[in-house]
Amino acid sequence: MSLHRPLGTLSDGENAVELTPEVAGWDHAGLRVLLLHPGGVVTFETGDYEAFVLPLSGGCVVEVDGERFEVRGRDSVFTRVTDFAYVPRDAEVRLSTKDGVEVALPMARCDRRLAPKYGPAEEVPVEVRGAGNATRQVTNFGVPGVWDHADKLIACELITPDGNWSSYPPHKHDHTCDVVNEEIYYFRIAGRDQITPSREGFGFHRTYTDDGDIDEDVTVRDGDVFLIPRGYHGPCVAAPGYPMYYLNVLAGPNDERSMAFCDDPAHTWIRDTWASQDLDPRCPVTTAEGRVE
Repeated sequence: MSLHRPLGTLSDGENAVELTPEVAGWDHAGLRVLLLHPGGVVTFETGDYEAFVLPLSGGCVVEVDGERFEVRGRDSVFTRVTDFAYVPRDAEVRLSTKDGVEVALPMARCDRRLAPKYGPAEEVPVEVRGAGNATRQVTNFGVPGVWDHADKLIACELITPDGNWSSYPPHKHDHTCDVVNEEIYYFRIAGRDQITPSREGFGFHRTYTDDGDIDEDVTVRDGDVFLIPRGYHGPCVAAPGYPMYYLNVLAGPNDERSMAFCDDPAHTWIRDTWASQDLDPRCPVTTAEGRVE
C-alpha cells in the first residue's frame, strides 16, 4: 500500500484527517484535523495520547483540566506563526470557536501525564534553513530544546517558497541512526494568491530505503498526508507559483525526545555548498506578527 494518503482517504466523515497509529500501521505518532464552523463546539478524550492544539486557520478556546486557553490562531498557515496549546493524555478536551476554526491535533502515544500548557506565538523560534533554492522556513514550535513540555510528541512546521526544495538533503530518523521516529507529513499548498490553501497547486515528495522496499515519488496537493515509517525522505519540492507548507509530526519509543537524523551519504555534500550561496530573501515568510513583506 502506498504511504501517500490523498485528501479524503483519512477522513471519518466528520474530520478531514483521522490518523491513529493503528490506521498508519505503526505504534506511536498520529494526527487529527478538525473543522469547526462558526459557533462550533467539540469535546474529545485524549486517551493514551498527548497532543498539540494547533490552529491552521481561525482561532479557538481550549478547555482542559480546569484550564482555559484562548488561542488566537491565524487566517492561514501562510499568514502568521500561530500560538497553540498542549493537552495531556487521559484528559477531556473541549474546543469552541466563535468564527470557525480548522485545527490540527498532532499526537503521540505516551507514558507520562503532564499538565496542560499554552504556547505563545511570540515565543516560537523561526529558523531559515538551507540556501539558494533550498532555502525554507522552519517554525520550531514543538521541538526538543524549544518546547520540552511533552513526553514523546515532537512537531514543527515548514514553509517552502514556490520553486524551492526542502527536506533536503534526504535524511532519515530510524534504527540506523541515534533515534527511531515515525514521521507524518501533512501538506497544505497555497493557491495563486500565495496565501489561501487550494487543490489547484501541487508539489512533490520522495521517500525511499536503501533496500528498495520503499521507493515513492509522489505528487502532493493541499490536505494530503504522507507516512514515513522508516527510510530517507526528501526532497519536498514546491512547484513554481505554489508555496508549500507541511506539518511534521514525530514520535517513537525513545527514552528522550530527539530529532537526530542521518543524511543519505550520497547527497550530504549538498550542505557544504550552502555557505557559498545567498539565502532566498523570501524567507522567513511569516513571524508571530504576520507575513514578512
